[in-house]
Amino acid sequence: MTAGSSLEPPGAGVPTERAVRASAWRKYAAKMRGNKRLTPLAQPVPLDIIVSALGSLVGIGVVAFVSLVYGKPLIVASFGASAVLVYGVPDAPLSQPRNVLGGHLLSSAAGVLTYMACGLTWWSATLATTLAIVIMMLTKTTHPPGGATALYAVLSRANPTYILAPVLLGAAALVVIGVLVNNLSPNRSYPRYWL
Repeated sequence: MTAGSSLEPPGAGVPTERAVRASAWRKYAAKMRGNKRLTPLAQPVPLDIIVSALGSLVGIGVVAFVSLVYGKPLIVASFGASAVLVYGVPDAPLSQPRNVLGGHLLSSAAGVLTYMACGLTWWSATLATTLAIVIMMLTKTTHPPGGATALYAVLSRANPTYILAPVLLGAAALVVIGVLVNNLSPNRSYPRYWL
């Protein structure tokens, strides 16, 4: 035997392609286990719960009243989720005016343009929601209800006026009411930032 030679055959100890793939799948599946919670869930103080309820009552109440009583479109279903964010967790980055207004505006435009270009199909509904997510992420205006705003634009066969009313005007009403109501609590300061 020569110096440096081994008794192992060439390639021994090198993982096979199958072993590498199996290891990658195990790592992927392990991510789905989650982690143990290290801190308890935070319980909001009673005043903040009351302020959140008041915000939702006034915010959704105003846009629903204008829409249903006066027949002026100012509400879409995704505003229910926006209300949870703006009035329930006003400190969250996804609850800030930039995200609420920008997310709904850009998502509604993505939905309307997708419907105008592709019509109403299963894949146009999928495409509108996907485009909304990508656009919001690229513009740093992610607001989860925006995905529903884009989806509804396709499902309802929305025309370009949908972008202004109900979406932009309704979202603006929710934000303005959020500014007025959230700041009633000494524990809150809304917004954290505008832009």
